[in-house]
Formats: sequence, structure tokens, C-alpha cells
Amino acid sequence: MGNPFDLSGHVALVTGGNSGIGLGMAEGLAAAGASICIWGRTEERNEAAREQIASHGGEVVAVRCDVGSTDDVEAGFAETLEKFGRIDSCFACAGVAAGGQRFLEMSPEEFQRVLTVNLNGAFLTLQGAARDMAERGEGGSLVGVASLAALSGQPRGQNYAASKGGLVSMVNSCAVELSKYGIRANSILPGWVESAMTKEMLAWQPFIDRVLPRIPARRWGKPADFAGIAVYLASPASEYHTGDAFLIDGGYRAF
Repeated sequence: MGNPFDLSGHVALVTGGNSGIGLGMAEGLAAAGASICIWGRTEERNEAAREQIASHGGEVVAVRCDVGSTDDVEAGFAETLEKFGRIDSCFACAGVAAGGQRFLEMSPEEFQRVLTVNLNGAFLTLQGAARDMAERGEGGSLVGVASLAALSGQPRGQNYAASKGGLVSMVNSCAVELSKYGIRANSILPGWVESAMTKEMLAWQPFIDRVLPRIPARRWGKPADFAGIAVYLASPASEYHTGDAFLIDGGYRAF
């Protein structure tokens, strides 16, 4: 029996792969031997991430794509499949943060802004990847990157919480429906992780004083903390693992 975590010949698509958790996952997958396609909205950031991921020795392609746009997603899949010919695993990681509005003052437009990317975008991404996997008949792995906010109440972030809770439920439904194609589907719920999205919050002393003591690991998460779970879910080692939600929060929820 060979190494079940060897991803040589494997093609992984990571949306939001140009920064944060998505980049951490993409690097882990590349280090395990996978070819990587990252999608991101900013070409300059895409290219910087592509070079960083390529340092692990594998083939890497960066595609400019806004997952909230149906046209962009269609074009993104066309470019990805033209380059690699297949998608073996798909990590829907692209997302935007809540705007910090109080619930009583939140506009419908602000609510929808977050859902358009975090939930609708994940739907378009996972559906497109699943279609390729089902058509090829060789199975695959779908992963939705949700958030601790799907489980814990987040004040001034009902739109974000709704998008991530909806993503977990959607992934669970995919696990049930798509199993006949050999496609497994799981979600990952990160806790407080250092990224461009959380930079200001995690540097705010009142927040540090209140939240950090509640994390048994006694530190914020890092993008690299998600490399291992990405490799596991892409690899044959997770062949019988589907319909699950992995909470990776340094023990915050358990404390």
C-alpha cells in the first residue's frame, strides 16, 4: 500500500486561494504533490500566491474569478478544465466579511452582499466541480470552508453567520445526494484565524483580552493550520469520510 497522502497526479481547485486559509490549504496540497488552480478576484495577489505555491514544485495556475458572478465562475471552470482536464477536489474558500452593522439597522443589500459571495458563490463553485466529477465517473472531494460562526452567535454578523450555516447544510445535502457518484462532501469550520479579513479585529486589545483567554491553544489560528486537513480531505485517506463538519478552532468551542 502506497502513501495515502501522496497527491501526485491530483488536481485541486481552491477558491480564495490567493490569501488566508485558502492559500494555506493550497500550499499544503501543493506540498503533497497536487497540481493547483487558485481562483481570486485580484490579479496581482493571484500572481504573488501562484509564485508562493509553485515554490513547492508542482504546477500552479491562477485564475481571476469573482465567485459571486455566474459568468466569472463559468469562465473560471472553462479555463481550469482547459488547463488540467479534470478537477479531483474543490475547496470553496472564497468569502467576504460582515460589515459590522447592527441587526436592527442592517439593510437587505448588506445582507445579500455577503450571501452572494459566501453562499451563492460556494453553490456555483461546488456545483460546477461536482458536475465535472460526476461526468468523469471517478469521484472526488468537495469541501466548503464555513466558520465557527455557523455554530456560535455572532453579533453584527447575521449575514455572515447565515451564509456559513447555510454552507454547512448545503454540503451535508451534497454528501447524501452525490455519494452515488463517488463524490464525498465535507465542511471545515475555522475559528479565529490570522488573515487579511481578521487583521484589525485580532489586533484590537479589548478583543484580545476577551477572546484569546478562551482559546485553550492560547494563540490565533494560522493559514498553515489548515494544510493538513486539506490534504486529508483531498486524499484517498478520506475515501469513507463524508457529511462531516471539521471544527478547527484551537479548542475555543470546547472551553
